[in-house]
Amino acid sequence: MKCPNCSSEMKEGQLICEACGNEIRIVPDFEPEIENSITETLSTLAALQDEETTDGESLKDNSSSDSNDHKAAEKKKIEQSRRMGTLIGIIIAVVLIGGLFSYMIYSYHVGSVSYQVDKAQKYAMQGKYEQAIACLDAAYERDDTQSQILFLKADYFYLLFDNESALNELRKVIDKGTYSYEAVEEAYDKMIAIYSKEERYEDINKLLLSCDDENIVNIFQGYLAKAPEFSYEEGTYDEVIPLKLSSNTAGTIYYTSDGSMPDENSKVYTAPLFLESGDYTIKAVFINNYGIKSEVVSKSYHINIEIPVSPEVDLYSGEYDKPMLVTVTSQAGCDIYYTTDGTEPTKDSVLYTGPIPMPLGTTNFKFVCISEEGVASEATARTYVLELEGAVSTDEAVDELINKLVEAGYLENRQGKVPQQNVIYTYQFSSVVGINDEVYFTVNEYFDDGTGILSRTDKVFLVQAYNKTVAKLGYDENGNFVALPI
Repeated sequence: MKCPNCSSEMKEGQLICEACGNEIRIVPDFEPEIENSITETLSTLAALQDEETTDGESLKDNSSSDSNDHKAAEKKKIEQSRRMGTLIGIIIAVVLIGGLFSYMIYSYHVGSVSYQVDKAQKYAMQGKYEQAIACLDAAYERDDTQSQILFLKADYFYLLFDNESALNELRKVIDKGTYSYEAVEEAYDKMIAIYSKEERYEDINKLLLSCDDENIVNIFQGYLAKAPEFSYEEGTYDEVIPLKLSSNTAGTIYYTSDGSMPDENSKVYTAPLFLESGDYTIKAVFINNYGIKSEVVSKSYHINIEIPVSPEVDLYSGEYDKPMLVTVTSQAGCDIYYTTDGTEPTKDSVLYTGPIPMPLGTTNFKFVCISEEGVASEATARTYVLELEGAVSTDEAVDELINKLVEAGYLENRQGKVPQQNVIYTYQFSSVVGINDEVYFTVNEYFDDGTGILSRTDKVFLVQAYNKTVAKLGYDENGNFVALPI
């Protein structure tokens, strides 16, 4: 026997189809109207049978009648037989039509979407997920507009540990193109949950990259690894460009500038890349917090601007036994910046504004010229060693200055308290200068407002490097340093 719903072969005596879960009914129920019609027809047939019997008995009792009466009776009997045959045919037709109608109603009910979904959920409650999925297949074949059928199938496949089949059902929700936004978002949510549980982050990235809905992408952008964006298109520029690299979410951008492929061992992007004169090929990759890598982006730039000439420093590197002023010059239209620790100077370094007193000890100067376009020259380096044989230490010089200021009444005590004011001054050694063939330590004065933040005042004091004479730094009419008595 074959299932009337899916035509699958069924075992003898089996009442439920194992393929689709359809329940087979051997004898269909008739509708009440049809049963009433059959009952009325059978009653009419019974009445006709009684009439025929009565007519037969009457013919026997009047056997003595003439032949005309006998012929009339025979004719009537034939007519009654015909009527009987017609009625029997009607009854058979009514029964067949009623049975067919009842079967059609039953088949429609059994094949309906709601019936199959309900049956699937009953099977699922019993742990019979394969039968439940078969019922849902039948339901979806009848009506593919209900996304809930696909969600139920995905859930049942998931409970069967068949994640790939579950993902395929959820993908149908996304690819169908006719389901609601809420349904599509739910499908993405369930797919990402499965991928995340299996740590298949690359698959999540591919899924989101193929999504055309920005709202959905924004919801799950933490999993996404888009290629880094460059703030400048590649090409030729007549100015320095501060190239910025950006990413869509939390993670790290790695880059190279030598044409090699970037990876986790490359430079980490943290600030704009200033591209000056020359040719550059910048390659960058983004890696998010899940370890998902984006595509590598490569852009080439040609910066066509003039490079300034390196600054000129009047003093050569070497050892010195008396204070000197370091003077630096550059071409017009450039500013000079410098460092004293050997690092490369930039626009964030100290701006050169005039001759620099040579510091005590060893100092590694580096000077660069930076043009108005932001292009830096090659650095000019100098190393100076200044040693003052027989001079007092800088700490002794500062102590001597504080003692003299207390004696003069400028300070109330050695802690720097100012008389009749709630003010504290502190003093720090600054540099060594030569004034009229004398060597002095310069000491700067700082104001402490009680918060620990020091603000420099406009006073600069002098302490003679060999005899500790204290003075105040001043200037003559020509702008040269002079030592003013306290």
